[in-house]
Amino acid sequence: MITAWIGSITFLAIAVLYVLLALGLPYGEFAMGGKYKILPKQMRVACAISVLIQLAAILFLLQAGHVLSIDLIAPIARGVCYFFAFYLFLNTVMNLFSKSNKEKLVMTPLSLTTAICFLMTALNS
Repeated sequence: MITAWIGSITFLAIAVLYVLLALGLPYGEFAMGGKYKILPKQMRVACAISVLIQLAAILFLLQAGHVLSIDLIAPIARGVCYFFAFYLFLNTVMNLFSKSNKEKLVMTPLSLTTAICFLMTALNS
């Protein structure tokens, strides 16, 4: 399913950004409210944890989209996709109200695109 591929690639791009943030690179204006250019250590740990969650979400999305076949996660893949769609729609709204223009301009459309892909994949699985 094409929405599973698009959503996975988009979410992977976001995960790469979060890896860079966790490593202390100066891209903080694109995430978490944009308050810091380089995130404080606690926020970097949160980014690292977020990457693991994002990678797991990608697996669920690809499972629900019938791109992968992982028996262990198959029974709950659709529900997890609905959860992430809801979460990412909320995240899109939060990004719209960010004080950081970079976060608004970059992360809002990425979050919305990914949310739509999770929703469409769940609906069609």
